[in-house]
Amino acid sequence: MPEGKGGIHMKCALITGASRGIGAAVAREFARRGWAVAVNYSKSEERANALVEELTAQGVPAMAVRADVADRVQVQEMVDNVLEKFCQLDILICNAGVSEVGLVSEIDEVRWRRIFGVNVDGVHFCCQAVLPHMIHRKAGSIVTLSSMWGQVGGSCEVAYSATKGAVIAYTKALAKEVGPSNIRVNCVAPGVIDTEMNGRLTREDLAALADETPLCRIGTPEEVARTVAFLASEEASFLTGQTLSPNGGLVV
Repeated sequence: MPEGKGGIHMKCALITGASRGIGAAVAREFARRGWAVAVNYSKSEERANALVEELTAQGVPAMAVRADVADRVQVQEMVDNVLEKFCQLDILICNAGVSEVGLVSEIDEVRWRRIFGVNVDGVHFCCQAVLPHMIHRKAGSIVTLSSMWGQVGGSCEVAYSATKGAVIAYTKALAKEVGPSNIRVNCVAPGVIDTEMNGRLTREDLAALADETPLCRIGTPEEVARTVAFLASEEASFLTGQTLSPNGGLVV
């Protein structure tokens, strides 16, 4: 188990899809709060290693671990590697995700299966892999990442909306199943956030979305990260099966 200053044992977080965007912001936020961090990536090895170097330079135990979350075998190896290094895992943050934009009639089976593989199967495989450890300890927390489109649906984002709606339902059901083992499971469903995933939107599109938002702007990865960190904290000790949506009031 990693130790912080003064030999104090540190809590450990595994964050999927943490090499950039919201995942990287979550990793930095947990490190800032004194957690050891496992940074999962699938393809962005250079970014993941750079983030780990950044965190370790601040005195925070961190590791990069590769896995395509849509592959059950890779996910199990990832969790085994994290437990081998850190000895315990206090929180799993299921952030890895892909988007798919286009008319539903244009989405072929390969693309449909891939988005469900990452966004839904990935959450399931990661939860399955960490739960034996958490149940044995009678302690742990899981935070899934959905989207406001999982709550209300988005035109030309049918596949993405369907996967994110599934994540919300999965979270609610799993919270009831593992609550007796003192494991909390919650969801964060962000609105429009300034990330690379939304980089496909034009400046005009982003301005229009900001105008539709009651707070008159789009969100930042750091604001989502603080929401995730709150759900992991003792301040949220009686919260489970809930969906928090940092969206500036766009969806209520």
